[in-house]
Amino acid sequence: MSTLSIRNTLLPGDLGQVAYLHGKIYAAEHGFGQGFEAYVMESLLEFYRQYDPEKDRVWVVESGAKMIGFLLLMHRPENQAQLRYFILEKEHRGTGLGRRLMNEWMAYFRQRSYAGAYLYTTSGLDPAVHLYESYGFRKVSEKHSEEFGVPLKEILYRLP
Repeated sequence: MSTLSIRNTLLPGDLGQVAYLHGKIYAAEHGFGQGFEAYVMESLLEFYRQYDPEKDRVWVVESGAKMIGFLLLMHRPENQAQLRYFILEKEHRGTGLGRRLMNEWMAYFRQRSYAGAYLYTTSGLDPAVHLYESYGFRKVSEKHSEEFGVPLKEILYRLP
């Protein structure tokens, strides 16, 4: 097995890999259509255009030279931080890696003195929701959606 590494710099090809991982994993595990991958691509472009290394941070998880996971903290108006694109290949879940990434995310969030944080997720991601809630995120709203080709709930969590 290759050694896992985590880097906090974006390299050429990373954004495309993040979109690919989301498209591949969400289609296989949740039946999401291609519209979800396109949504991720559009929002990654938004992130890229406003990227500020003093306010934002990425966690690129690699096994050898292959990206197997990703997470980012994106600065938002009113000194808010958004947790986005948290993904791990299936064989790396349940190993403590997700918790390690959340620990690092929370440490950066505190270091940068953000006033609050939020994230959006969808129904059916119970292990991820359990992880977010263990760090203090609380559900504040949900709405029915078929935006990604399947019926689901889009859920907003905030860190009070």
